[in-house]
Amino acid sequence: MDFSFTEEQLMIQKLAREFAQKEIAPRIRDLDRAQTFDRNILKKMAELGLLGLTIPEEYGGVYCDYITLGLVCEELEYVDTSLRVILSVHIGLNSLTLLTWGNDEQKRKYLIPQAKGEKIGTFGLTEPNAGSDAVAIETKAEKKGDYYVLNGEKMWISLADVADHFIIFAWTDWEKKKRRDHSGMSAFIVERGMKGLETGTIHNKLGIRAGNTGSISLNDVEVPKENLLGEEGEGFKIAMFALDQGRYTVAAGATGLIRACLDFSVKYANERKTFGVPIGYHQLIKEMICQMAVDYEISRLLYLKAGWLKNKGIRNTRETSMAKYYACEAAERAASNAVQIYGAYGYSDEYPVERFYRNAKGAQIYEGSREIHKILQADYALGLRVDKPLRCNLPPYKG
Repeated sequence: MDFSFTEEQLMIQKLAREFAQKEIAPRIRDLDRAQTFDRNILKKMAELGLLGLTIPEEYGGVYCDYITLGLVCEELEYVDTSLRVILSVHIGLNSLTLLTWGNDEQKRKYLIPQAKGEKIGTFGLTEPNAGSDAVAIETKAEKKGDYYVLNGEKMWISLADVADHFIIFAWTDWEKKKRRDHSGMSAFIVERGMKGLETGTIHNKLGIRAGNTGSISLNDVEVPKENLLGEEGEGFKIAMFALDQGRYTVAAGATGLIRACLDFSVKYANERKTFGVPIGYHQLIKEMICQMAVDYEISRLLYLKAGWLKNKGIRNTRETSMAKYYACEAAERAASNAVQIYGAYGYSDEYPVERFYRNAKGAQIYEGSREIHKILQADYALGLRVDKPLRCNLPPYKG
């Protein structure tokens, strides 16, 4: 067992760290206050190759392993969650899904420009009345000649008002919808500019205010039959596959948030004095810092194990779920304790810990709420859940 990283992993990690620290950290408070997403961030990330991580060079990407993707997500969320969300959606949910389930024509048309950062991809599953219960989606795709006509509404979609390409999930068999038979769901590649597609931005969120979150409206959108992703009826399987990759990036990012909470708390605890000594000398402060330090190490080991399994081509739904569940719970706990350590100052955006706290909450909800992951982990332990083979599997790393 080797816990060291390769030169390539460390090089790309350093690249991401320097980008986030130099380009974003100095102005993240202003972006958060203004609730503004800076589209130029995407351009800079594309120039660095960060939008094509893990994608083979033949499809325009920067081919690296999945552990590298995790390390980059950790570095990005150390500065702000909105940065990591870009990779979670563009790479984790969209590009890796196209790489695995798309045919060669779809990869040439959509994956190559995404990997180069010329186009941005996102993922449309959640709806106003369907979150954790994905089978409750109401978007419908009706086959008419050489097209599928899509109607429906997607909500809480990251990069909705920014993306060029959307993977949209819809029912192609309404009778199966009535029976809650998920084999009636299908996935489609939808382009911005298709008539009837409109997007909007959601404002006044609790956290991730420097990121773009929005809605997608589909009104008689004609999607060519060539844009069916996978086979008709595979939509639910594709969605669950995509979530495995997205959850991995969320776990890695949450680990970065824990490290940020720890670093800022340690610095403040060594500087702030009460009762004649630095507050870090007080045992209850030490207890909170201890919890952060331990949670960071556990969370990192969990996501690195999931990344290692991905590299080997081994199914990792259970391990990825566990990493996502633990890291996100630990991140919210670390952020809460960081605010507590800062006291009244932690209640103000003069320091970043209040932003960490607001951002951390979202990860306990999206890409599988903490309750969903608790059920998953209990079912695995009880022997009530066994992962079924997929027709398409995430390609192992061959570097």
